[in-house]
Amino acid sequence: MQLKADAHFAQHLDASDPLNRFRREFLIPERAGKEQVYFLGNSLGLQPRRTKAAMQKVLDQWQHWGVEGFFMGAEPWLQYHDQLVQPLAAVVGALPQELVVMNSLTVNLHLLLVSFYQPKGKRNKILCEAKAFPSDQYLLETHVRQRGLNPEDIIIEVQPRNGETHIRTADILAAINNHRDELALVFWGGVNYYTGQLFDMRAITAAGKAAGSLVGFDLAHAAGNVPLELHRWNVDFASWCSYKYLNSGPGAIGGAYVHERYHHDPNLQRFAGWWGYQKETRFLMQKGFVPITAAEGWQLSTPSPILYAAHQAALDLFAEAGMEAILEKGKSLSDYLLYLLEVTGVLASGKLQVLTPMDAKGCQVSLLIPSTGKAVFQQLTDAGIFADWREPDVIRVAPVPLYNTYSEVWHFCQVLKEALSV
Repeated sequence: MQLKADAHFAQHLDASDPLNRFRREFLIPERAGKEQVYFLGNSLGLQPRRTKAAMQKVLDQWQHWGVEGFFMGAEPWLQYHDQLVQPLAAVVGALPQELVVMNSLTVNLHLLLVSFYQPKGKRNKILCEAKAFPSDQYLLETHVRQRGLNPEDIIIEVQPRNGETHIRTADILAAINNHRDELALVFWGGVNYYTGQLFDMRAITAAGKAAGSLVGFDLAHAAGNVPLELHRWNVDFASWCSYKYLNSGPGAIGGAYVHERYHHDPNLQRFAGWWGYQKETRFLMQKGFVPITAAEGWQLSTPSPILYAAHQAALDLFAEAGMEAILEKGKSLSDYLLYLLEVTGVLASGKLQVLTPMDAKGCQVSLLIPSTGKAVFQQLTDAGIFADWREPDVIRVAPVPLYNTYSEVWHFCQVLKEALSV
C-alpha cells in the first residue's frame, strides 16, 4: 500500500485495521473528558477493561472459600497456572511446559543464573551488551561477585562502533567467536531499552551454542512486541516482565522459559522451594527436593492468584487477537511513524535523529533531540501525548497494536513538527 501523509489516510488505515476493536478493550487515560495519546506501552501497558472483573473473581473466591480457594470453586487457584502457559507459549514461541509464571524479572534472572551460569576453569566469562538496562548490569555484577569472582575479569561487553548507536550483529558474533574458549554464558537483551534496536536472537543463540556456551535472554522489551521462537531457536533460558507490552499491571507477575532438555537433569543447580516440588507428592512434606519436571520446577513461593488473574485477562486478549496480527500491526505502526517523520521534513531539518534502526525494531522508536529535547517533550505532554523522556536528550515513543491507532501516530507527528518549528 502506498502511504500518505494526511489525516484522512490515517483514518482509512484505522477503519481497515482488523485489530481496531481491541482498543475498546482498554481504559485509555483521559484529561478533561478527552482521551490522551498513550505511547508508553514499552514502560507500562494500559489496563484491560476485563482486568478488574478477573481480579474480583479471585477476591470473591477468597471471601467465599478462604484458603480452600486453592482447591474449591469454579477456578481453583492450584490449577490457575495451567491457564496461563498456553496463551503465553504463543507469545514467546515455546512449549507450554517450558514456561513458568512467577516472581518478577530480575528475581527470575538471578534464579536462572544459579542454574545456567556455571563457571569452570577458564570457561567463566559472560558476554553481554554494553549499556544494557541497569537492572541487568547490576544483576550480572552482583551475581558474579556472589560467586567469588571479579566482574571486571568476567563480564565482556560488546559496544557500538565509534560514531554509531547500534551494535552490529557481525560484531556480536565476532566477539562470541573471539572468546569461544572462555565463554560460560552469552546473556543478551532481546530489544535494547534505549535505542529500541531488535537484536538477532536466532543468530546470537546459534553462535553461542557453536562456541560451547549457554545462551539466555532478557526479554523485557521483546515479549509481546517482536517475533520470538525461543524453543525453535534453541535458547537455553529467558525471562521477561509482563507489565509492559503484556499489559498485566504495575508490578505484574513475571515469566521465565527453560528449554525442555533441562527439565529432567538431576545435576542442574538451582535454588528450590516448596512450590517447585513435584505436584503428586508435594503435600506429603517430605525431605529432599524433587522438582516438577517442567519449568515450574524453578518456582519457589506461592504465587498470587490476584496477579495471575490480571495476567490472564491480558493474555486472553493476545489469544483473541492472534500474535501474527499483533506483530504485523506493531511493525506497521512504527513504520508509519518513521515514514511521517521523513515525508514531513522533520528528519531533513536536522533537529532530530532516529536512534532506532528501521530494519531491526519492534514498536518503539527512540528520537534523539539535542539541546531542545526537554522543551519538545514538555510540548508533547501539554498536547496530551504520553511519551518517555530519557536523559540527556532522548524521547521514546511506542505505539502498540492493541490500543494505539494510526491517527494517533499522525497527530503525534504534527505536534512534534510544530514543537520543532519545522
